[in-house]
Amino acid sequence: MTRIWWVRHGPTHRREMVGWSDVPADLSDTAALARLGAFLPDAPVISSDLTRAVTTADAIQGRRTRLPHAPGLREINFGAWELLSADEIARRDPALSRLYWDDPVSHCPPGGETLTQLTARVDAALAPLAGHAELIAVAHFGVILSQLHRARGGTIVETLAQRIDNLSVTELRLGPDGWQAGHVNHRP
Repeated sequence: MTRIWWVRHGPTHRREMVGWSDVPADLSDTAALARLGAFLPDAPVISSDLTRAVTTADAIQGRRTRLPHAPGLREINFGAWELLSADEIARRDPALSRLYWDDPVSHCPPGGETLTQLTARVDAALAPLAGHAELIAVAHFGVILSQLHRARGGTIVETLAQRIDNLSVTELRLGPDGWQAGHVNHRP
């Protein structure tokens, strides 16, 4: 695999921590979906198995080959914090929530996963796809940031500050010097 075109799924309009919960995407902006579909290369399309990613992938697929859904491309697992707001989490677990926001690489919600675990899961999901020269992967904010961090390096705080809007494209290329970022948060 030499290039992955990461697409963040359509908006859910949720304000809570949405990780593994299967909530739908709002795909009513058909003009944005058409622009996105026209911008992307003729490459196979894969998505997480969560509805918001599956339906977004379906909406941009066009004549592209569709690969089976990949559970390994799911959003980060927020465990016991799933579908809670940041304020609710801070009230329920003030010490752990501070640790998590300061260092999500080493700390995780109860029953959830760290960013390190997320990155390992996504890397493992991509490994069988290494034979593709190009791939369109429809996934989630945390998934895309984990891969962007692999390409850019730097601190996790710098990576977490990066915007990844719904229906945006982040292009990562694998070359002789490792992973490199092209377009980041591009809105066609």
